[in-house]
Amino acid sequence: MRGYLVVLAVAVVTTGVATPIVRAGAERFGAVVAPDERRVHLRPTATLGGIAMFLGFLAGMAVASRMHQFHPVFQGTSEPAGVILGATVIFGVGMLDDLREVSAPAKMAGIVLAGGVLSLLGVTMLYFRIPFAGFISLSPDMAPLVTVLWVVGMANAVNLIDGLDGLAAGIVAIASGAFALYSAKLFHLGLLPNASNSISPLIAVIVLGMCLGFLPFNFHPAKIFMGDGGALLLGLLMASSTLLVGGQTAETSSGTTFFFFAPLFIPFLILGVPILDTAFAIVRRAGRRSGVAVADKDHLHHRLMRLGHGQTRSVLILWAWTAILSGLALWPVYFKRGNALVPFGVLALAVALYTVLHPEVRKARAGESDQLELDLTGQSEPGSD
Repeated sequence: MRGYLVVLAVAVVTTGVATPIVRAGAERFGAVVAPDERRVHLRPTATLGGIAMFLGFLAGMAVASRMHQFHPVFQGTSEPAGVILGATVIFGVGMLDDLREVSAPAKMAGIVLAGGVLSLLGVTMLYFRIPFAGFISLSPDMAPLVTVLWVVGMANAVNLIDGLDGLAAGIVAIASGAFALYSAKLFHLGLLPNASNSISPLIAVIVLGMCLGFLPFNFHPAKIFMGDGGALLLGLLMASSTLLVGGQTAETSSGTTFFFFAPLFIPFLILGVPILDTAFAIVRRAGRRSGVAVADKDHLHHRLMRLGHGQTRSVLILWAWTAILSGLALWPVYFKRGNALVPFGVLALAVALYTVLHPEVRKARAGESDQLELDLTGQSEPGSD
């Protein structure tokens, strides 16, 4: 644990020191996001915070590569190079979009390129797990395609949830911390593929440090935004970490919990908020016959605010939901019981959140509020027509 704590501290400090410097540079060169009808912030705010996060990532990887504990991680494998190059590509795509708006097809092409780099250098999905049905061993032709689709899904999930101050950074911090604990348990039980040289736990710890270093400047009221550069970077790193655990082990012999032996689906629980939001956004925009990349103000965080929660409370609610999902995923892994309750717990949380945030519920509440106002007006002015 000592080596991981050192790397965590390096990522936190580097990101924390770099963020105000990046903010000053962004303000000086006009890289700011102005308020508009689909954004919730009220004053021009610096963007490009992804630069500080990228520096934190590079610093964490550089320090880890010089530590004796992590020598097996960086020797004899191309995976670290794949993660670094893929992260650089997707960060560059996001940065370009932050500085000058890039079309949706061009941005998607950049994300696909980053996923292709990962797959080419060994960060690829070899096994795709199906709940209650075991796993599918992917052919050499299918593995790169599924890998790229996984990266596209993760990157867009994190990018879509980045709509309130501190929301994406906090959710990914919880997700990466939970996944680090999950990977540590797999390592302890000898189930992590290539345990001695697996880079997956290291990536999760670095991502946690990046988010913790950035959050003090990004929490409401935010002094700087991470931008697409930061959001896409976080998504790719989480995709890489999960690919190297769940996508590369065919372990099925033990008799413990289903979720314990379906590690690829742990991210769906841990990253439940952004993935659910992504699904809602796709369905919503398809129903309106608009493009998936067309922005709107119907994300989960927007709906929470319309229910009367401020930015801070909305963010804390979604953080709490992510933490609960993470706890549900980790409980069977650490205590070897309660596996049967996990699907029901997740379903109950999803139903509760959907019930609260469903548009018809909000319309009904709005109608009741308007009717009450009319009734009160009528009582106060009985003689008016």
